[in-house]
Amino acid sequence: MFSLAVLVILGLSTASQSLEEHLTGHENGTIDANGVCQCSVFLPDPTFPVDRMEKVEMTSNSLSILVEQELLKIQESMTKISIFEKRMHNLTIRIEKMESSGITYTELDFELLKLEIREMEMLITQLKGSFSGSNVIVDQLYAEIKNMSLTITSLETLDKNNVLAIRREILSLKKKLQDCEEYKNHTNPGPTQPPVIYGSCNHGLILDISQPFVAQLNWRGFEYKSGAWGKDPEPEPPKKELYWQAPLNTDNRYMEYYRYYLSYDNFLLYKYPSQNRVVYGQGSGMVVFKNHLYYNCHSSRDICKLNLDSNNVVLRKTIPNAVYENRFSYTTPWQDIDIAVDESGLWVIYATEQSTGNIVISKLNETSLEVQRTWTTKQYKPSVSNAFIVCGVLYATRTVNTRQEEIFYAYDTNTEQESKISLSFNKMMESIYGVNYNPKDHKLYVYNDGYLVNYDLSFNPNPEATKGV
Repeated sequence: MFSLAVLVILGLSTASQSLEEHLTGHENGTIDANGVCQCSVFLPDPTFPVDRMEKVEMTSNSLSILVEQELLKIQESMTKISIFEKRMHNLTIRIEKMESSGITYTELDFELLKLEIREMEMLITQLKGSFSGSNVIVDQLYAEIKNMSLTITSLETLDKNNVLAIRREILSLKKKLQDCEEYKNHTNPGPTQPPVIYGSCNHGLILDISQPFVAQLNWRGFEYKSGAWGKDPEPEPPKKELYWQAPLNTDNRYMEYYRYYLSYDNFLLYKYPSQNRVVYGQGSGMVVFKNHLYYNCHSSRDICKLNLDSNNVVLRKTIPNAVYENRFSYTTPWQDIDIAVDESGLWVIYATEQSTGNIVISKLNETSLEVQRTWTTKQYKPSVSNAFIVCGVLYATRTVNTRQEEIFYAYDTNTEQESKISLSFNKMMESIYGVNYNPKDHKLYVYNDGYLVNYDLSFNPNPEATKGV
């Protein structure tokens, strides 16, 4: 028992103390009447320190909770940073196009860029506030956004004297001089071809397609990858312009909301939109024509005709034998019935069981939506990424790679002749969904993984290259 007491005392004493010193410092001895020495030794409390152990456990739990909270903040921050990276990538592409191309950019274009950058500055400031200390990635991102803002301001200042406009005029003059030289050196130039007139078919097949121009990201955001957009070729008075967009829900199937704007300026700046809800449209094959939205009605082979002013379906018509419910869709899903507009009016592109999945084209009466005439092609629809119609000629596209698409097939409903062509064009993102041709400006309006992109089309000036409608 005494040995145990000594050991406990030794364990609590400092390393420099000896046993004798320790005992000397703690002895309390007396001699009784019989001459017997009595000593008492005070031992420390051997009880286990439970209260201190509990305090340590509570502190450990608190620290664990704090660590989990900080990890959640980091995850949220990384998500926001990923979004910023995508938006900056898009802005970088647009700025590079502004610097390299000969196109004139107006004050409105610069305002749109500055608006997006200010938005990102506000978000990155909030992100910085969520960190108690310094974060190198966030600080670097903030600096890059500031630098981009300064670059835009600089570019805008440079364009006050219409530098880009002058450059475009110079390029135009050079092109005219080259054409003049070629004409002079040509021994037999032949008859002069008539100029291409918008809205008419005094031209041949598509000859070329321009580089993509990114108008904006759809108003619902990056997650809304599929949908369609465009410009009404014949807006009803007093409307002079009508730009629309209809992103599908994130399931890439349902069209629930659409927006339209009465000027291109308002469209670019997201100003004064008219937004409505539809229950439900399906797929990216919708189009706006003469103030009406035409789309595939949910889970049916029907086309719905919706008045934009009242947001009411004024007509619903079945396309005979058309397959639906993702049967014989384009390469992207839920594109069973695709409605198109050209110089002559409304068309519908689809497939049937009788055609074994090959593309079927029908001309529609725009008032009654009755099928007026039908053509069956030899092109398998599921191998096509999208299609559109110009002057009664169906053009089909396919994917070459993640950044390139190709118009590879044409079917002329006027001559019932098909042909293989090859016109490659660039795209901003991997998948294209709605493709709408506008006969009044010869542009393609393409919905490209959430981005609203357009292209200029050039045509063979010889009308004999294909018969007009």
